[in-house]
Amino acid sequence: MSTQSKPLKNKLIQQLSTIYQDVTLKQSIDDIADALIDIMRLTSDTEAPTPFTNHWSETDTVLITYGDSIMKTDQAPLKTLKNFLDSHIKDTINSVHIWPFFPYSSDDGFSVIDYSSVNESLGSWHEITDIAQNYQLMSDLVINHCSSRSAWFDNFIKGEGPGHDFFFTAQLDDDLSIVVRPRTSPLLKEVITGQGQKFVWCTFSHDQVDFDFRNPEVLKAFTSIIRQYLDNGVKIFRFDAIAFLWKIVGRDCITLPQTHEMVRLLRTLIESADSKAIIITETNIPNTQNLTYFGNANEAHGIYNFSLPPLLINTLLTGNCTHLKRWLMSMPPSQNGTMYFNFIASHDGIGLRPAEGLLNDTELNNLVQTVESFGGKISWRTSDQGEQKPYEMNIALYDALQGTVKGKDEWNFERFICAHAIMFALEGVPGIYIHSMLGTQNDYNKLANTQSNRSINRHRWDESELESALADTNLHHGRVLSTLNSLLSQRIKQPAFHPNATQFTLHLGVQLFGFWRQSQNRKQSIFCVSNIGDKSITLPLSELNLIVTEAWVELISGQEITALTAEIMLAPYQTVWISNNMAYLN
Repeated sequence: MSTQSKPLKNKLIQQLSTIYQDVTLKQSIDDIADALIDIMRLTSDTEAPTPFTNHWSETDTVLITYGDSIMKTDQAPLKTLKNFLDSHIKDTINSVHIWPFFPYSSDDGFSVIDYSSVNESLGSWHEITDIAQNYQLMSDLVINHCSSRSAWFDNFIKGEGPGHDFFFTAQLDDDLSIVVRPRTSPLLKEVITGQGQKFVWCTFSHDQVDFDFRNPEVLKAFTSIIRQYLDNGVKIFRFDAIAFLWKIVGRDCITLPQTHEMVRLLRTLIESADSKAIIITETNIPNTQNLTYFGNANEAHGIYNFSLPPLLINTLLTGNCTHLKRWLMSMPPSQNGTMYFNFIASHDGIGLRPAEGLLNDTELNNLVQTVESFGGKISWRTSDQGEQKPYEMNIALYDALQGTVKGKDEWNFERFICAHAIMFALEGVPGIYIHSMLGTQNDYNKLANTQSNRSINRHRWDESELESALADTNLHHGRVLSTLNSLLSQRIKQPAFHPNATQFTLHLGVQLFGFWRQSQNRKQSIFCVSNIGDKSITLPLSELNLIVTEAWVELISGQEITALTAEIMLAPYQTVWISNNMAYLN
């Protein structure tokens, strides 16, 4: 077979050569490429998929959840989750991200013991594939580290068997002073192995031991894992903590060139196996670094829009959209084949590093203090200068928005809905944490039991209690679910809300946050405007320059707009979606 007729193998050789150019290998690059092709059950002549192709549309929304966020006695939690999806959101949400559903030892799943099995307490691969048959399934690839209780790490300690050479080690006298990491615990963990004392690298915790991808056997192992996940219906891969993957002693060990090339290589393998499967990188780092994971539409298909949560929450707590507007104007449009993954709440918390350089220290401190006054907790990191800096705010989103910097008020529900109305309309694919869909509040009992700040936003509902709460008109949970579903039912019908549709920021002052979306065929425009303050304010329609020859409608209320020079009074935290095409209303 000629070189020209081996497009996949040639591409892999080029990528592997870049990754391992400074590594002494025990086998040839050619052999490694052949092994990866065999593991993925591909052939050397596999053609690359069409570049710059969008595998998403305005109909796509992702629900983010743990496998056991909802529990029912004598039923596998994954089956209970499937029942909830079918009963409450199947008409508005078509994708589901289940946080790591594998056996684990800590960090609520992100310290994986066995990548090939489903945690028996959740169910089995049968329940996973059942969900995947009805929803696009997003799964984590916890690729930076695994559990210290894994068989691989056991073999590392014994010095033999699979995994015995999978982990990164360093020496206590190595220069590790500029290593960037989100934890304050010691970086190195001492272990006694069959080959003597060693110090393993632990970016996150001493139960989460980092892999050494300088060893191609680690890459082969994860290629096999990827193949298994594809076989079981995974369509979206979330690369967890990918920015920390490649380590070089004496460097900062974050977002190194080899890490970027590894993402490109894994994309090559995944796309070659399933042209519609996509990668989303989880890189909780400053915004400019995060954007680099798009590459030239050849790395991540999607990147987490990590700056959105702190900036949007800051906007709603201060009643001033200046920073959010300035950031939105600075964000480059995602080219075809890439998209932003938008979210404002997750299992972790509200990360603050992506707000660095966007909010100053005083503004960040005001944000932190306000969230603390609403019952939130703060997680810390050590800066390059050895200072303790806030890394993450841990709080349920509903409680984070129960007031402003002035204190608690009566606009909790409206402010919460406003946050989602903004997020649903922005360029990108929205991801909604299940506890946001349910309006779940801070879980202080779980926090007390685990002594982990992140537990405050990882509540576990009993199914019967949840259904009762949703049916109780005196509680906000059912109202939250129905209102968000109503917004989504409009969103998924609007071509102007395609993740790659045009977006321009509007200039309407500090209390009105607005932007304009236009469908890719230019037939639909939507002006999205939110009152982000606790006082009513008028929106002069003349500021929007609505075309007088077209009919306009406000999509959320369904009201036609007949006087284009009139003013609309927006109540505190009210959002309007003003569209020129009424055909998309129903």
